[in-house]
Amino acid sequence: MPTDRSMTHPETGVKDTAERSQARPKKPRTPKLKKRRLGVDDINVVDAPMLKKALGGTVVGNTMEWYDVGVFGYLIATMGPVFLPESDPSVQTLFLLGTFAATFLARPLGGVVFGWLGDKVGRQKVLAATLIVMAASTFAVGLLPGYAQIGIWAAVLLVLLKLVQGFSTGGEYAGATTFVSEYAPDKRRGYFASILDLGSYMGFAIGAALVSVLQLTLGQEAMEAWGWRLPFLVAGPLGLIAVYFRMKIEESPQFQAALDANEENSKSAAANDEDTSRGPIHLVRVYWRQIVLAMVLVAAANTVGYALTSYMPTYLTDSKGYDPVHGTLLTIPILVAMALCIPLTGRLSDKVGRRPVLWVGALSTVVLAVPAFLLIGAGPVWTTLLGLALIAFPVTFYVSNLASSLPALFPTSSRYGGMGISYNFAVAIFGGTAPFIIQGLITMTGNDMMPAYYLMLTSAIGAVAIYFLRESAQKPLPGSMPSVATEEEARELVATQDKNPLLDMDYLPFDDSYEPPTPGTGIPVTVGRPETVDA
Repeated sequence: MPTDRSMTHPETGVKDTAERSQARPKKPRTPKLKKRRLGVDDINVVDAPMLKKALGGTVVGNTMEWYDVGVFGYLIATMGPVFLPESDPSVQTLFLLGTFAATFLARPLGGVVFGWLGDKVGRQKVLAATLIVMAASTFAVGLLPGYAQIGIWAAVLLVLLKLVQGFSTGGEYAGATTFVSEYAPDKRRGYFASILDLGSYMGFAIGAALVSVLQLTLGQEAMEAWGWRLPFLVAGPLGLIAVYFRMKIEESPQFQAALDANEENSKSAAANDEDTSRGPIHLVRVYWRQIVLAMVLVAAANTVGYALTSYMPTYLTDSKGYDPVHGTLLTIPILVAMALCIPLTGRLSDKVGRRPVLWVGALSTVVLAVPAFLLIGAGPVWTTLLGLALIAFPVTFYVSNLASSLPALFPTSSRYGGMGISYNFAVAIFGGTAPFIIQGLITMTGNDMMPAYYLMLTSAIGAVAIYFLRESAQKPLPGSMPSVATEEEARELVATQDKNPLLDMDYLPFDDSYEPPTPGTGIPVTVGRPETVDA
């Protein structure tokens, strides 16, 4: 595998040349630009079998993670009487929605811790750890005693386990997107990264399908007595299978290349270790603009996404009169169809760019939110399905591009940490709390259209972030040399480097690089600095 020359400057994630410059003899010289030239050995040629293994192991784990998250949302109407039998149904619903939100409130801490570890010890080890913790905590929920056995402590233990679950999930999506983005060739990064979200929404669909089958076969009384435990207990064996596949994958080539490069240069390695050891506060100080931009995009996308996946069963049951079985069952075909379309929009972003596809997601949310909820409230099942489809449409364009757009905001040495902070804080504040906030707005106002207005607001703000997003489709990731699918493509890239509009030599991490602001934005990106040589 050719070396990926990722840089490690303490402030910017890239190497500094200050010491080398100071060591040169002081004599008159004329600044000249040293011509940058790519060679075939500079380019990462992706190992196709290894990419497939990495993608498979990551997707299986990601599917498992979101199955664990999803089943809780689909069982809210059932679990209320188990943990708060003496409370009003609306209080039961709000408690469980709040417990669901607590999962996401724990995610920022998990994102910070696992993101820091992922940049320090590697992506693969951390991704295996997050999956183990996630499966174990979900399995433990299925073993919890109810209110009848230990009183209010049952609800307390449920919240604690959901906090552990959220902590582990905080490292999952950021790590998975970082991992796959670093494996994928530049020209197909959108497609391969979007497959992660196919797995995510298939996990939601599998959870919904299992809950629906149990509700239809056992009935509501048996579900409240013991049937609700089964979807959580299934997480145990499923988790073991997912961990097995995830342990088979190897470290991402770009991260491994960065480690190898640092081993060859002890001074750079020491600088990298020092930079990483400074932790999340230093990372936020250096990359705060990218983090804010990523948080706004994640908030806009996940508010719509969680409204569809985690809130709709509750909304259809509590506000629209559907029984719990149909409240869950109606979402399944929408989730499956959306999951299958996500790779198509990911591939589209490779062709036309990330920003145009994200624009479709934001603008279609603003335009379609009100018609969608009017259709859902119209009455017939077919209008409900059509309304759900209108909500799923923007989600398809949103989520398929976050997995490739967000990692491109950060250099290799800080990518997992930057993703962990920005993604999880945004999801905690806006995404995971969306069901709770929306239900609270309906309760306070009595207006069933409040969900539509809330989604419109968050996507309007998201559109502003898309305006400032730098296009990254088909371009090398910051801090990395180009990645291609074949040796022939590498040779072609070298031959056409002078006229390739997607390849800017000043933005590649050659031996002397730094990280100035992007012109006109003030946002730093990894940029190569032309070297001054003696006259």
